[in-house]
Amino acid sequence: MSVLARIRPDLAEFRAYASARSGGLDARVLLNANEAPHDARRASRGCNRYPDPQPAVLRARLAALYGVAPDRLWIGRGSDEAIDLLLRAFCRAGRDNIVTPAPTFGMYRVGARLQGAACREVALDADSGFSLDPERLLARVDADTKLVIVCSPNNPTGTPWHSALAFLAERLDGRALLVVDEAYVEFADAPSATALLDRHENIAILRTLSKAHALAGARIGALIAPAALAAFIGRIAAPYPLPSPSIELALAALEPATLEATRVRIGAIRSERERLRASLAGLRGVRAVWPSEANFVLARFDDARAAFDGALAAGVLVRDVSDQLGLAGCLRITVGAAAENAALLGALDEAAVEALA
Repeated sequence: MSVLARIRPDLAEFRAYASARSGGLDARVLLNANEAPHDARRASRGCNRYPDPQPAVLRARLAALYGVAPDRLWIGRGSDEAIDLLLRAFCRAGRDNIVTPAPTFGMYRVGARLQGAACREVALDADSGFSLDPERLLARVDADTKLVIVCSPNNPTGTPWHSALAFLAERLDGRALLVVDEAYVEFADAPSATALLDRHENIAILRTLSKAHALAGARIGALIAPAALAAFIGRIAAPYPLPSPSIELALAALEPATLEATRVRIGAIRSERERLRASLAGLRGVRAVWPSEANFVLARFDDARAAFDGALAAGVLVRDVSDQLGLAGCLRITVGAAAENAALLGALDEAAVEALA
């Protein structure tokens, strides 16, 4: 069964808006898009013109980076836009559902709610290291499940679940689309799930330049999927998803020299992550620090609020995730530069001393 057979029936014959740039035509004089005929600020480098919706050069470079054919890529504004479009494409309001582990990235649940779809969460156990039991996920899947979303490494736990993906894709064949969010995969030991694309038509992968490539502000993300699904998502997306300055930043980040610098930086973050984890585990008031294959660590504190406030008072902001399922007393801490991590550790140690006074 084609994965497109599971999209909303009312969108099966959806015709995309034909923008002025979608035809692929070019000319010396452009009078077809109601643009300003002049660049009001020369420094804006042609931003008076609409950008190519899916620039061929950027698609080619991302395809090379991820080891896939360009027609399997759709590029949008970070992973968030792809998540939203997948939910809109597959889920009928008031009827369909998605399945995902919890705790995990909160935008899956938020996006499902905005689409009117139910989000069925499968609770993870902190005591077992947030391990994923694929059979428990599958037990929540029914005829109205359209997406099963797995973030690996998981946010906010840092847990890698790639070993379960091939099994899930096989068991979900003809039933649901397996969406693998690989926002943090560059920091992990596991190979990308793109290796599964040739064997499973019901898999889609989310990648981003926000984390490892240090381009969070540019908002460049990619959906990697069977070519038919990638093309369909492009049809229902906004006509110009990529701002011209973001395209330029992404192309610069994908130059060979920059990619080599990125690889070095990833190695440094991985090393600093392990030092940070070991140091946190030795602090007073820290109950647990879980292994992580992302660019952050998750730690449980005797008094997470005091730890959070103590860090903030010292000028260091971390993420309080205590309100998430199974994460009472937990803070998620991004791996910073060595000096930033040292500032955090000093602030937490001082907060623990004050709590004992």
